[in-house]
Amino acid sequence: MSEASCREFDAGHPDPGASRGTVIFLNGTSSSGKSSIATELLRILDEPYFHLPVDAFHAMRTRQEIPPGQLTTVLHNTWRGYHRAVAGMAAAGNNVVMDHVLSEEWRLRDCLDLFVPQDVVFVGVRCPRDEVERRERKRGDRPPGLAVRQLAQVHAHGVYDIECDTGRADPHQCARLIKDFLPHRPMPTAFQRLREKNSDAW
Repeated sequence: MSEASCREFDAGHPDPGASRGTVIFLNGTSSSGKSSIATELLRILDEPYFHLPVDAFHAMRTRQEIPPGQLTTVLHNTWRGYHRAVAGMAAAGNNVVMDHVLSEEWRLRDCLDLFVPQDVVFVGVRCPRDEVERRERKRGDRPPGLAVRQLAQVHAHGVYDIECDTGRADPHQCARLIKDFLPHRPMPTAFQRLREKNSDAW
């Protein structure tokens, strides 16, 4: 659909306002295969979805060198903005595939506070250590050892709706597993359980 057609269509169809989108939340280390799964999901899912990877938000930032004293704040604000962009898209009725790395505890807390928990399908994307190291070396665009450093924290919360192992299954198989799971999601969701579990602690 062209941009002009989209404008014409939108003008005649007011926002229904009541619907919320589903967030398929892919969490795993760098080089674990999240983006490849997201690409396959957009290809096979029956409804329209947007793939919003956090790397795309980092890529939008100015190329100017950030002073070392400001870097931590800039990165922190980028992550916070990313979370709010995903939450906003879902609140407007858009389905989203979220490609994330929960390598710091505050990121999960922030998402639990922002997202409607029953609308989130929390997917653990796992990959053996040797394999993520191999992929990291092959990519050549990540600091050596990044994925291994993330392993301890990324899955520390221990609760998912569904998990996949990209060392054993290819991206299409993982995407198919997630698609087949969607119509049969049990309640409470992983996000509901995590919010309840940590409401007092946080």
